[in-house]
Amino acid sequence: MKKIITIISLGCLLASCDDVFKPAIENNLGREYMYENAEYAEGVLANAYTRIPNSSYSFSDVATDDAVSNQASNSYRTMASGTWSSSSNPMDRWQNCRAAIQYINIFLSEADKVHWADDETVAQMFLDREKGEAYALRAMFTYYLLQAHAGYTADGELLGIPLLTEPEDQSSDFNQPRNTFAECVESIRQDVAAACQLLPDEYGDEAVAQMCSKYNAISSQASRVFSSNFLGRVSGRIAQAFLAQTYLLAASPAYNANSGISWETAANQAAKVLAYAGGIDGIDPMGWTWYCNATEIENLATGESPVEILWRGEKSESYSLESDNYPPTLYGNGRVNPSQNLVDAFPMANGYPITDANSGYNAQDPYSNRDPRLATYITYNGMTCALEGSTVYTAVDGTDNNALNKLNEYSTRTGYYLRKLLRQDVSCNPNGTNSKYHYVPRIRFTEIYLAYAEAANEAWGPTGTGNNGYSAYDVIKAIRARAGVGVDNGDAYLESIKGDKEKMRELIRNERRLELCFEGHRFWDLRRWKADLNTTVKGMSISGGVYTIIDVDTRNYKDYQYYGPIPYTEVLKFSNLKQNQGW
Repeated sequence: MKKIITIISLGCLLASCDDVFKPAIENNLGREYMYENAEYAEGVLANAYTRIPNSSYSFSDVATDDAVSNQASNSYRTMASGTWSSSSNPMDRWQNCRAAIQYINIFLSEADKVHWADDETVAQMFLDREKGEAYALRAMFTYYLLQAHAGYTADGELLGIPLLTEPEDQSSDFNQPRNTFAECVESIRQDVAAACQLLPDEYGDEAVAQMCSKYNAISSQASRVFSSNFLGRVSGRIAQAFLAQTYLLAASPAYNANSGISWETAANQAAKVLAYAGGIDGIDPMGWTWYCNATEIENLATGESPVEILWRGEKSESYSLESDNYPPTLYGNGRVNPSQNLVDAFPMANGYPITDANSGYNAQDPYSNRDPRLATYITYNGMTCALEGSTVYTAVDGTDNNALNKLNEYSTRTGYYLRKLLRQDVSCNPNGTNSKYHYVPRIRFTEIYLAYAEAANEAWGPTGTGNNGYSAYDVIKAIRARAGVGVDNGDAYLESIKGDKEKMRELIRNERRLELCFEGHRFWDLRRWKADLNTTVKGMSISGGVYTIIDVDTRNYKDYQYYGPIPYTEVLKFSNLKQNQGW
């Protein structure tokens, strides 16, 4: 893929530089160059791959009640304070995703003319697979656009984006109205269906055998197109996962009145994806520590994913996450500071919320006997971190720069530092840095399990299964058990609420908050649930051994901001492009 992107990029760098005062003849390669150059054709599609929004961590959690940043200029921090507008939008995906769709549409319009291979059977397989990838990617980018820009207009319409299936050129009419949200969801469904007709569930030996039968091909032919060499590209199961994400969004409170998608539909689509993992029995026991399972990460082959990961980005060796987020004494900038709100969301090890009388929670010994995920995801006062083996003291009367508010833009503002996503076997010491492999999960199976639990609870109640053989209760019990929650008492709290749909909804949302924290979900979840966006962010001040909860940040969101804006410049240019209400 890197080679393909390089090839297409070089096509734009061929202009002469011998006279900087006179325009040189352009030597940019035209579409017709695709026809005899399959790598160049792939480069057009590769341009879409490079625009995938979640290829890196956004840490949009800073815009929610889960975290703050110690960096005053952080765009999510300023957005949450009241600066969010249609002309200043850190959550904007309009230009990037629509540009990706333009590349995809160009590719689809020309793919049939490309000489993919001399062997006719192999050429047909390449054509079908590449088109399948394009349909799947277009569905994905449409989903991301809906998530960021769909909303109700002033006249009460729930709109999505202008749906484009043909490439635009200079003669196109760019002044297109937005399609309805429901029409956009249906477009995603159709693209996923088209993709799954052409793509294998996943690349590898099974795909090769499947395609030998489909195309009446021999193994060597099918291997050229569908072998494990292509792991990392969009597959059928990845396309199905994006449809599951779309249906969950559409069934959620912010959209379900006019989306045409029920909770039952969302649950069944999630179950279809989970069948690839083996259903309820496929939950990875080590999935909750996917980012620091060192041996597993080190041994990942190109494109290969662990059991927990449905689709991931590239594995790369670095220490940038750690240098950004380690505490100051470990040579970090302490950028993302988890909130007391999030800390309080972790139950006790016995499974009871800390607010429950049966929990055994002690406010002056707040970190004892807690859910093991707390100490795995968040660094709190007295914890030992990283290769240096340093103990981190965040108390306000601490003696070093790890202390609460000790040093502007380096020290914690909440009494906590980020631990999740960071490998503790990395050293940022400038006298001997030690980098390790990391990757970004684009979709985790745990996310889809939690999507199923949420939709199934709404559709059939906590213990209802539909036709899927397992319930929301089953999923939540398994996810909590693998982290060591409630294992000594049969998860008595979960048992006490399994007949209560509302309490189960609260627990499912909380489990989603914990399991997916700092992976870019919380902001979007709060908005699709129409939950409170303006919860005051809390922190922990420790002085003289006394623990006191403090206010750290207030939020300033408006009710209309459950739905993101269409970019102001686009609305100015195109009269048919209706803005969402309030923006």
